[in-house]
Amino acid sequence: MSSISKKTILVVDDEKQIVEVLSAYLEKEGYRVITAFDGRTALDTALSESPDLILLDLMLPELNGFEVCRLVRNTSSIPIIMLTARDDETDKILCLEVGADDYITKPFSPREVLARVRAVLRRSTSEAQNQDQEHMKIGTLEIDLAKHEVTKAGSPIQLTPTEFKILEAMAKSPGRVFTRLQLIDYVQGYSFEGYERTVDAHIKNLRQKIEDNPKNPVCIVTVFGVGYRMEEGNNA
Repeated sequence: MSSISKKTILVVDDEKQIVEVLSAYLEKEGYRVITAFDGRTALDTALSESPDLILLDLMLPELNGFEVCRLVRNTSSIPIIMLTARDDETDKILCLEVGADDYITKPFSPREVLARVRAVLRRSTSEAQNQDQEHMKIGTLEIDLAKHEVTKAGSPIQLTPTEFKILEAMAKSPGRVFTRLQLIDYVQGYSFEGYERTVDAHIKNLRQKIEDNPKNPVCIVTVFGVGYRMEEGNNA
């Protein structure tokens, strides 16, 4: 319990009952919970409090969840799980494209939320403790697993925990083709076909950050009908 008692979760939803239920479950598990009921307050709280994770509703007054997530991502890699009442696949992909690490569709059970929170926090906090002091260089891209840092031509690149894990997986085996399900399994510790499309959104985000020309990628290339591969000796 002590390992998570220091973790702070920002719960954002304009439905007070949802906030109260999630807060109760999270606090029972030892997390510290702070709350917001609109997008503007959520953004201000995220930037001032620097929580360890944000549970962020999509439909909010003042600023919607997409905007809050996008603005947080401008300065921070805080893990974000989006809560959405829409079951449309396009909205789910958009959540990931603006930088969310995961999404949960309403209605949901508090147990599911807790499981997702644990999984995302595990991804974002345990790598530095469990990785060797390994430093990889691929072209102008440098990846420091111990420090959880990525630079391109000496300039730092800010990645979400999920993006970092995908990059890590491919950088460790340049030239190897990874299926989407293999990347999901590496990131989450389990594979689920319903998440297969989400890998494409994360890859798109990664390319925007590490490729000179994201529309003509030379670092992370698509192997049509299979998945993705990191090129050996690329010029990224």
